[in-house]
Amino acid sequence: MNRYLLAEAWTRTLLLQDHNTRVVVIATTALGIAAGVIGSFTLLRRRALMGDALSHAMLPGIGLAFLAAPLIGWSEKSLPVLLAGACASGIVGTGTILFLRRYVRLNEDAVLGIVLSVFFGAGLAILGLVQQTSGGHAAGLESFIYGKTASITTTDAIGIGVTAVLTITFVGCLFKELTLLCFDEGFAAAKRFSTLGLDIGLMGMVIVITVVGLQAVGLILMIALLVIPASAARFWTTHVATMAWLSAAIAAVSCLVGALISASVPDLPSGAMIVLVAAAMFVVSISLGPQSGIFTRLADRRARLLPPPGVRRNPSAEDRVAGDRPEVGVGQTKDADRRYPGTAP
Repeated sequence: MNRYLLAEAWTRTLLLQDHNTRVVVIATTALGIAAGVIGSFTLLRRRALMGDALSHAMLPGIGLAFLAAPLIGWSEKSLPVLLAGACASGIVGTGTILFLRRYVRLNEDAVLGIVLSVFFGAGLAILGLVQQTSGGHAAGLESFIYGKTASITTTDAIGIGVTAVLTITFVGCLFKELTLLCFDEGFAAAKRFSTLGLDIGLMGMVIVITVVGLQAVGLILMIALLVIPASAARFWTTHVATMAWLSAAIAAVSCLVGALISASVPDLPSGAMIVLVAAAMFVVSISLGPQSGIFTRLADRRARLLPPPGVRRNPSAEDRVAGDRPEVGVGQTKDADRRYPGTAP
Protein backbone atom coordinates (compact mmCIF):
# COMPACT_ATOMS: atom_id res chain seq x y z
CA MET A 1 0.00 0.00 0.00
CA ASN A 2 2.81 2.38 0.90
CA ARG A 3 4.60 1.56 -2.36
CA TYR A 4 1.42 2.26 -4.28
CA LEU A 5 0.98 5.63 -2.59
CA LEU A 6 4.63 6.51 -3.20
CA ALA A 7 4.37 5.57 -6.88
CA GLU A 8 1.19 7.61 -7.21
CA ALA A 9 2.87 10.63 -5.59
CA TRP A 10 5.83 10.36 -7.97
CA THR A 11 3.49 10.06 -10.94
CA ARG A 12 1.51 13.15 -9.92
CA THR A 13 4.76 15.10 -9.50
CA LEU A 14 6.37 14.04 -12.78
CA LEU A 15 3.17 14.68 -14.76
CA LEU A 16 2.73 18.10 -13.07
CA GLN A 17 -0.80 17.27 -11.97
CA ASP A 18 -0.63 19.55 -8.91
CA HIS A 19 -1.13 23.26 -9.48
CA ASN A 20 1.60 24.30 -7.04
CA THR A 21 4.09 21.93 -8.67
CA ARG A 22 3.30 23.33 -12.11
CA VAL A 23 3.78 26.90 -10.91
CA VAL A 24 7.09 26.11 -9.21
CA VAL A 25 8.50 24.15 -12.15
CA ILE A 26 7.50 26.73 -14.74
CA ALA A 27 8.82 29.62 -12.63
CA THR A 28 12.18 28.01 -11.84
CA THR A 29 12.66 26.90 -15.46
CA ALA A 30 12.02 30.44 -16.71
CA LEU A 31 14.43 31.74 -14.09
CA GLY A 32 17.06 29.28 -15.30
CA ILE A 33 16.67 30.45 -18.90
CA ALA A 34 17.12 34.09 -17.92
CA ALA A 35 20.09 33.39 -15.64
CA GLY A 36 21.77 31.14 -18.20
CA VAL A 37 21.55 33.69 -21.02
CA ILE A 38 22.81 36.67 -19.03
CA GLY A 39 25.31 34.56 -17.10
CA SER A 40 27.16 33.62 -20.30
CA PHE A 41 27.95 37.29 -20.95
CA THR A 42 29.00 38.02 -17.35
CA LEU A 43 31.34 35.02 -17.58
CA LEU A 44 32.86 36.21 -20.87
CA ARG A 45 33.09 39.73 -19.42
CA ARG A 46 35.01 38.25 -16.49
CA ARG A 47 32.36 39.50 -14.10
CA ALA A 48 31.24 36.09 -12.87
CA LEU A 49 31.54 37.14 -9.23
CA MET A 50 29.56 40.31 -9.88
CA GLY A 51 26.33 38.39 -9.37
CA ASP A 52 27.62 37.10 -6.03
CA ALA A 53 28.49 40.61 -4.89
CA LEU A 54 25.13 42.00 -6.04
CA SER A 55 23.12 39.22 -4.40
CA HIS A 56 24.84 39.86 -1.08
CA ALA A 57 24.43 43.61 -1.57
CA MET A 58 20.65 43.17 -1.67
CA LEU A 59 20.39 41.92 1.91
CA PRO A 60 20.58 45.39 3.57
CA GLY A 61 17.80 46.62 1.29
CA ILE A 62 15.50 43.80 2.35
CA GLY A 63 16.02 44.58 6.04
CA LEU A 64 15.63 48.33 5.58
CA ALA A 65 12.46 47.82 3.53
CA PHE A 66 11.02 45.69 6.33
CA LEU A 67 11.74 48.42 8.88
CA ALA A 68 10.55 51.29 6.66
CA ALA A 69 7.36 49.70 5.30
CA PRO A 70 5.14 50.55 8.36
CA LEU A 71 6.29 54.17 8.18
CA ILE A 72 4.76 54.59 4.73
CA GLY A 73 1.59 52.65 5.51
CA TRP A 74 2.57 49.31 3.98
CA SER A 75 2.78 45.92 5.58
CA GLU A 76 6.33 45.02 6.58
CA LYS A 77 5.86 41.61 4.96
CA SER A 78 4.69 43.03 1.63
CA LEU A 79 6.67 41.21 -1.06
CA PRO A 80 6.75 44.16 -3.53
CA VAL A 81 8.16 46.41 -0.80
CA LEU A 82 10.85 43.89 0.14
CA LEU A 83 11.82 43.28 -3.49
CA ALA A 84 11.92 47.03 -4.15
CA GLY A 85 14.29 47.42 -1.22
CA ALA A 86 16.45 44.58 -2.53
CA CYS A 87 16.54 46.17 -5.99
CA ALA A 88 17.47 49.59 -4.59
CA SER A 89 20.24 48.08 -2.49
CA GLY A 90 21.49 46.14 -5.51
CA ILE A 91 21.63 49.35 -7.57
CA VAL A 92 23.66 51.04 -4.84
CA GLY A 93 26.00 48.04 -4.76
CA THR A 94 26.40 48.16 -8.55
CA GLY A 95 27.16 51.88 -8.47
CA THR A 96 29.72 51.32 -5.72
CA ILE A 97 31.46 48.57 -7.69
CA LEU A 98 31.57 50.60 -10.92
CA PHE A 99 32.80 53.70 -9.07
CA LEU A 100 35.59 51.88 -7.24
CA ARG A 101 36.60 50.01 -10.36
CA ARG A 102 36.87 53.18 -12.45
CA TYR A 103 38.30 55.74 -10.00
CA VAL A 104 40.22 53.75 -7.36
CA ARG A 105 43.43 51.85 -7.95
CA LEU A 106 42.20 48.45 -6.88
CA ASN A 107 41.93 45.14 -8.66
CA GLU A 108 38.41 44.12 -9.60
CA ASP A 109 38.47 41.05 -7.36
CA ALA A 110 39.42 43.27 -4.42
CA VAL A 111 36.56 45.65 -5.23
CA LEU A 112 34.06 42.77 -5.42
CA GLY A 113 35.34 41.32 -2.15
CA ILE A 114 35.03 44.67 -0.37
CA VAL A 115 31.50 45.38 -1.61
CA LEU A 116 30.35 41.80 -0.94
CA SER A 117 31.64 41.65 2.62
CA VAL A 118 30.61 45.18 3.63
CA PHE A 119 27.05 44.97 2.28
CA PHE A 120 26.50 41.44 3.59
CA GLY A 121 27.81 42.43 7.02
CA ALA A 122 25.50 45.45 7.03
CA GLY A 123 22.62 43.20 6.00
CA LEU A 124 23.24 40.80 8.87
CA ALA A 125 23.40 43.71 11.30
CA ILE A 126 20.08 45.08 10.00
CA LEU A 127 18.49 41.62 10.23
CA GLY A 128 19.63 41.57 13.86
CA LEU A 129 17.66 44.77 14.42
CA VAL A 130 14.67 43.24 12.63
CA GLN A 131 14.70 40.29 15.02
CA GLN A 132 14.34 42.70 17.94
CA THR A 133 11.11 44.17 16.60
CA SER A 134 7.70 42.85 17.58
CA GLY A 135 7.10 40.88 14.38
CA GLY A 136 10.73 40.24 13.54
CA HIS A 137 10.79 36.59 14.59
CA ALA A 138 7.91 35.74 12.27
CA ALA A 139 9.11 37.93 9.41
CA GLY A 140 10.48 35.00 7.40
CA LEU A 141 13.30 37.07 5.91
CA GLU A 142 15.62 34.07 6.07
CA SER A 143 13.73 32.70 3.06
CA PHE A 144 15.40 35.40 0.97
CA ILE A 145 18.80 34.06 2.04
CA TYR A 146 18.22 30.35 1.49
CA GLY A 147 15.24 30.42 -0.87
CA LYS A 148 11.72 29.06 -0.47
CA THR A 149 10.38 27.77 -3.75
CA ALA A 150 7.13 26.51 -2.27
CA SER A 151 6.05 30.11 -1.62
CA ILE A 152 6.10 31.01 -5.33
CA THR A 153 2.65 32.08 -6.50
CA THR A 154 1.17 32.42 -9.96
CA THR A 155 1.89 36.15 -9.90
CA ASP A 156 5.53 35.45 -9.05
CA ALA A 157 5.75 32.95 -11.91
CA ILE A 158 4.35 35.53 -14.33
CA GLY A 159 6.90 38.07 -13.12
CA ILE A 160 9.74 35.58 -13.62
CA GLY A 161 8.46 34.74 -17.09
CA VAL A 162 8.33 38.43 -18.03
CA THR A 163 11.89 38.81 -16.75
CA ALA A 164 13.04 35.91 -18.94
CA VAL A 165 11.42 37.52 -21.99
CA LEU A 166 13.04 40.89 -21.19
CA THR A 167 16.43 39.21 -20.77
CA ILE A 168 16.23 37.44 -24.13
CA THR A 169 15.05 40.67 -25.79
CA PHE A 170 17.88 42.67 -24.21
CA VAL A 171 20.52 40.18 -25.33
CA GLY A 172 18.99 39.84 -28.80
CA CYS A 173 18.94 43.60 -29.41
CA LEU A 174 22.47 44.23 -28.08
CA PHE A 175 24.12 40.93 -28.98
CA LYS A 176 26.81 42.43 -31.21
CA GLU A 177 27.63 45.21 -28.74
CA LEU A 178 27.74 42.88 -25.73
CA THR A 179 29.97 40.41 -27.59
CA LEU A 180 32.38 43.18 -28.55
CA LEU A 181 32.36 44.49 -24.98
CA CYS A 182 33.24 41.07 -23.61
CA PHE A 183 36.17 40.41 -25.96
CA ASP A 184 37.61 43.86 -26.76
CA GLU A 185 36.43 46.76 -24.64
CA GLY A 186 38.96 49.14 -26.20
CA PHE A 187 37.77 48.43 -29.73
CA ALA A 188 34.16 48.83 -28.58
CA ALA A 189 35.03 52.29 -27.23
CA ALA A 190 36.83 53.12 -30.51
CA LYS A 191 33.64 52.19 -32.38
CA ARG A 192 31.90 54.76 -30.15
CA PHE A 193 29.87 52.23 -28.22
CA SER A 194 29.06 53.33 -24.67
CA THR A 195 30.99 50.73 -22.70
CA LEU A 196 29.82 52.22 -19.41
CA GLY A 197 26.21 52.11 -20.59
CA LEU A 198 26.57 48.51 -21.73
CA ASP A 199 28.16 47.59 -18.40
CA ILE A 200 25.31 49.28 -16.52
CA GLY A 201 22.73 47.52 -18.69
CA LEU A 202 24.39 44.14 -18.16
CA MET A 203 24.61 44.65 -14.42
CA GLY A 204 21.04 45.93 -14.37
CA MET A 205 19.83 42.68 -15.90
CA VAL A 206 21.83 40.77 -13.29
CA ILE A 207 20.07 42.79 -10.57
CA VAL A 208 16.62 42.10 -12.01
CA ILE A 209 17.28 38.36 -12.37
CA THR A 210 18.70 38.16 -8.87
CA VAL A 211 15.71 40.00 -7.39
CA VAL A 212 13.15 37.73 -9.02
CA GLY A 213 15.21 34.67 -8.08
CA LEU A 214 15.32 35.43 -4.37
CA GLN A 215 12.37 33.21 -3.56
CA ALA A 216 13.50 30.35 -5.78
CA VAL A 217 17.10 29.78 -4.69
CA GLY A 218 17.92 32.64 -2.32
CA LEU A 219 20.72 35.18 -2.18
CA ILE A 220 23.52 32.70 -1.53
CA LEU A 221 22.72 30.14 -4.22
CA MET A 222 21.64 32.61 -6.91
CA ILE A 223 25.26 32.99 -7.98
CA ALA A 224 25.26 29.30 -8.95
CA LEU A 225 22.60 29.84 -11.64
CA LEU A 226 24.61 32.73 -13.09
CA VAL A 227 27.98 30.95 -13.19
CA ILE A 228 27.66 27.15 -13.35
CA PRO A 229 25.53 26.78 -16.52
CA ALA A 230 27.63 29.30 -18.45
CA SER A 231 30.84 27.61 -17.32
CA ALA A 232 29.50 24.22 -18.38
CA ALA A 233 28.42 25.54 -21.79
CA ARG A 234 31.91 26.94 -22.36
CA PHE A 235 33.26 23.39 -22.63
CA TRP A 236 30.93 22.52 -25.54
CA THR A 237 31.33 25.42 -27.95
CA THR A 238 33.38 28.48 -28.86
CA HIS A 239 30.51 30.44 -30.46
CA VAL A 240 28.95 33.09 -28.24
CA ALA A 241 25.37 32.62 -29.48
CA THR A 242 25.55 28.84 -29.13
CA MET A 243 27.09 29.22 -25.68
CA ALA A 244 24.28 31.54 -24.54
CA TRP A 245 21.51 29.20 -25.68
CA LEU A 246 23.32 26.12 -24.35
CA SER A 247 23.83 27.84 -21.01
CA ALA A 248 20.12 28.66 -20.91
CA ALA A 249 19.26 25.03 -21.70
CA ILE A 250 21.58 23.68 -18.98
CA ALA A 251 20.16 26.11 -16.41
CA ALA A 252 16.58 25.31 -17.42
CA VAL A 253 17.14 21.55 -17.15
CA SER A 254 18.86 22.01 -13.78
CA CYS A 255 15.93 24.02 -12.43
CA LEU A 256 13.38 21.59 -13.88
CA VAL A 257 15.02 18.45 -12.50
CA GLY A 258 15.94 20.04 -9.18
CA ALA A 259 12.40 21.34 -8.63
CA LEU A 260 10.88 17.95 -9.48
CA ILE A 261 13.24 16.11 -7.10
CA SER A 262 12.46 18.60 -4.34
CA ALA A 263 8.73 18.21 -4.93
CA SER A 264 8.97 14.40 -4.91
CA VAL A 265 11.07 13.96 -1.76
CA PRO A 266 9.89 15.71 1.42
CA ASP A 267 12.20 18.13 3.25
CA LEU A 268 14.59 18.55 0.32
CA PRO A 269 15.31 22.26 -0.34
CA SER A 270 14.68 23.10 -3.96
CA GLY A 271 17.48 25.66 -4.23
CA ALA A 272 20.09 23.19 -3.06
CA MET A 273 18.79 20.47 -5.41
CA ILE A 274 18.85 22.87 -8.37
CA VAL A 275 22.47 23.74 -7.66
CA LEU A 276 23.45 20.08 -7.21
CA VAL A 277 21.89 19.13 -10.55
CA ALA A 278 23.69 22.03 -12.23
CA ALA A 279 26.94 20.91 -10.60
CA ALA A 280 26.43 17.37 -11.94
CA MET A 281 25.94 18.74 -15.46
CA PHE A 282 29.08 20.82 -15.02
CA VAL A 283 31.07 17.71 -14.08
CA VAL A 284 29.82 15.98 -17.24
CA SER A 285 30.77 19.01 -19.32
CA ILE A 286 34.23 19.40 -17.85
CA SER A 287 34.85 15.70 -18.43
CA LEU A 288 33.36 15.12 -21.89
CA GLY A 289 33.17 18.58 -23.45
CA PRO A 290 34.86 18.81 -26.87
CA GLN A 291 36.35 22.19 -25.98
CA SER A 292 39.08 21.62 -23.37
CA GLY A 293 37.29 18.73 -21.66
CA ILE A 294 39.49 16.45 -19.58
CA PHE A 295 39.04 13.34 -21.72
CA THR A 296 39.19 15.39 -24.93
CA ARG A 297 42.55 16.84 -23.95
CA LEU A 298 43.86 13.41 -22.98
CA ALA A 299 42.75 12.00 -26.34
CA ASP A 300 44.37 14.91 -28.21
CA ARG A 301 47.61 14.47 -26.31
CA ARG A 302 47.65 10.75 -27.05
CA ALA A 303 46.94 11.41 -30.73
CA ARG A 304 49.89 13.80 -30.92
CA LEU A 305 52.24 11.30 -29.33
CA LEU A 306 51.24 8.31 -31.46
CA PRO A 307 51.92 8.19 -35.24
CA PRO A 308 49.00 7.59 -37.64
CA PRO A 309 48.13 3.96 -38.43
CA GLY A 310 50.52 2.41 -40.97
CA VAL A 311 53.20 5.03 -40.47
CA ARG A 312 56.42 4.05 -38.75
CA ARG A 313 57.80 6.37 -36.15
CA ASN A 314 60.74 8.40 -37.45
CA PRO A 315 63.96 7.71 -35.56
CA SER A 316 65.11 10.47 -33.33
CA ALA A 317 68.27 12.46 -33.95
CA GLU A 318 70.14 10.50 -31.29
CA ASP A 319 69.09 7.21 -32.89
CA ARG A 320 70.34 8.40 -36.31
CA VAL A 321 73.68 9.55 -34.89
CA ALA A 322 74.12 6.32 -32.98
CA GLY A 323 73.28 4.32 -36.11
CA ASP A 324 75.84 6.22 -38.21
CA ARG A 325 78.68 5.61 -35.79
CA PRO A 326 81.00 2.75 -36.86
CA GLU A 327 82.15 0.13 -34.46
CA VAL A 328 85.55 1.13 -33.10
CA GLY A 329 88.11 -1.59 -33.09
CA VAL A 330 91.65 -1.86 -31.85
CA GLY A 331 93.87 0.79 -33.40
CA GLN A 332 90.95 2.92 -34.54
CA THR A 333 90.11 4.69 -31.31
CA LYS A 334 91.82 8.01 -32.05
CA ASP A 335 90.45 8.25 -35.59
CA ALA A 336 86.96 7.48 -34.40
CA ASP A 337 87.23 10.04 -31.62
CA ARG A 338 88.33 12.70 -34.12
CA ARG A 339 85.49 11.89 -36.52
CA TYR A 340 82.84 11.29 -33.87
CA PRO A 341 83.59 13.29 -30.71
CA GLY A 342 82.32 11.79 -27.49
CA THR A 343 82.38 8.20 -28.76
CA ALA A 344 83.62 5.78 -26.14
CA PRO A 345 85.94 2.96 -27.29
